[in-house]
Amino acid sequence: MGYILKNKNLEVQIDFPNENYGFSRFDWTGKITNIKFKNIQLTSIEDPNFQNQNLLGKGLYNEFGIETALGFDEAEIGEWFHKIGVGLLKKEDENYEFHKPYKIKPAKFRTWTDRNRVLIHCVSPVANRYSYELRKEIELQETSLTINYSLKNTGKKTIQTNEYVHNFMAINNDSIGDIFRLSFPFDLKPKLFGETVNPEMAVSVGEKEVASNAPPNEQFFFSDLSGGKSVPAAWELLHLKSKVGIREKTSFQTNKINLWGWKHVISPELFFEISIAPNETKEWTRTYEFFQI
Repeated sequence: MGYILKNKNLEVQIDFPNENYGFSRFDWTGKITNIKFKNIQLTSIEDPNFQNQNLLGKGLYNEFGIETALGFDEAEIGEWFHKIGVGLLKKEDENYEFHKPYKIKPAKFRTWTDRNRVLIHCVSPVANRYSYELRKEIELQETSLTINYSLKNTGKKTIQTNEYVHNFMAINNDSIGDIFRLSFPFDLKPKLFGETVNPEMAVSVGEKEVASNAPPNEQFFFSDLSGGKSVPAAWELLHLKSKVGIREKTSFQTNKINLWGWKHVISPELFFEISIAPNETKEWTRTYEFFQI
């Protein structure tokens, strides 16, 4: 049944690790599936027309190692490697692809709840001398939501990976268009982007702002929005029709920011680079603020 964090302003739906979504991509700890602010819907799903929605991202789903999962390169075909926050995945060929369905041996999970907080603890087995403990605390404030991460390296090798949240934002269930404004705290220079997929040219990039005049019928994608430069990891999304805004702030700088979207959803993604020596712990924080314009 999951768990709901709720106050007079916010309602946050969280699925427990072993319910609903059980695919091999997104972290199972603290699956934030839905958010409402003053009874206005703020999040959506990856593809609303897909038959089995328990295989897709939604709400605020995060992922570790989208390019290469932990220990994949060292594992032989038929052996197991780590997907942090999920468990062990079975290697079946030489190329890791985040969207492929892998066989899963789930990690061990424990969950604690109280009125304003959910704490999830994930303990991995050992594979190729890698192992870890992941703790995630999701805490509700009056008009904000904070996610505190703690990743401890309990193995014999250094953990090198990254983490981001695939923010599936869709305020009031409105189509993406001229009522949305997405901004970043740094200059946007499209010539420095890593990749641009904008087939209908429906999305325009300004000095610090991304906008669209009409709902794009095809998916769009921009990678490396900062051009590889280290910048504050933050964004702000305004919905001019309902006069509601959302901003994400973090405890870290980033040199990798991607943006994906479709006609029903827009998803800014702030990446956190992770390097943890054995017996060391890395902590970081993401805070989502919700406000009226």
